[in-house]
Amino acid sequence: MNRNWVLIVILALVACAPRSQEAGKRSRTLIQNKGSDTLVNVAQAWAERYKEVDPNVAVAVTGGGSGTGISAMINGTVDIANASRKMKDKEIELARSHGIDPVKWTVGYDALAVFVHPDNPVEGFALEQLAGIYGEGGEIDSWDQLGLEIPGCESREIVRVSRQNNSGTYVYFKETVLGKKQDYKLGSLDMHGSKDVVDLVQNTPCAIGYSSLAYATHEVKMPCIETAEDECITPSVQSAVDRSYPIARPLFMYTAGQPEGAIKTYLDWILSDEGQCIIQSKGYAPVLPVDCG
Repeated sequence: MNRNWVLIVILALVACAPRSQEAGKRSRTLIQNKGSDTLVNVAQAWAERYKEVDPNVAVAVTGGGSGTGISAMINGTVDIANASRKMKDKEIELARSHGIDPVKWTVGYDALAVFVHPDNPVEGFALEQLAGIYGEGGEIDSWDQLGLEIPGCESREIVRVSRQNNSGTYVYFKETVLGKKQDYKLGSLDMHGSKDVVDLVQNTPCAIGYSSLAYATHEVKMPCIETAEDECITPSVQSAVDRSYPIARPLFMYTAGQPEGAIKTYLDWILSDEGQCIIQSKGYAPVLPVDCG
């Protein structure tokens, strides 16, 4: 056998040799998932658990707000956008101008809780009172106006804690509590994330804030919210499920059209009993009743 043939045989053997590590890398699927800070903790829990369900699929989760996730889905930089609000008409129009027909997946329900400092004696709020506190033109700026005296709050001034305007929580609170035609008052402390809201309220006797029930701690108090039927409902998983709580909301994932392959399989798993038990364990309500043992 001459040298040329020897070289050809060697090259053929190299080409056919197993490259398991490289092949493994190529076969592994990465799903990019971005958006709502309300959903980020449960999305990370889903991603961690799914490593055991399918080791060949990795899910990369980041927050940044519902608007950020939706924009990334429209721009094609993520596979799944998490959102704690529905897409706006202008977002849907923008998506369609990019040739994308967004598909909405309802993955759970949340009670949007109102938080105050644990020393605050308030027991409940009417939606009109919250609108008076947070809404532009609202005349409630002092706890005295609500007949409340709060230890440690010498100024009596209500410190309004809110979210940034790319947050689905910000949008949902505005639509549900203030109404679509009323804007927020200027001068609120606008937090990046839900945890930041809770942290600030628990350390500020004069403060009031709103965020997902899932971020509640023993260091804050959650007053009940009055309904149109004059009931006062406390935020809970159950009151989110039966929608008796006045500020309960669905939680969504959006995809750019009908998903296929690993993305579709992942979403189906999220909606399975296993996936829904995870969202329930994080303080949210599952889409359907599940038996989590």
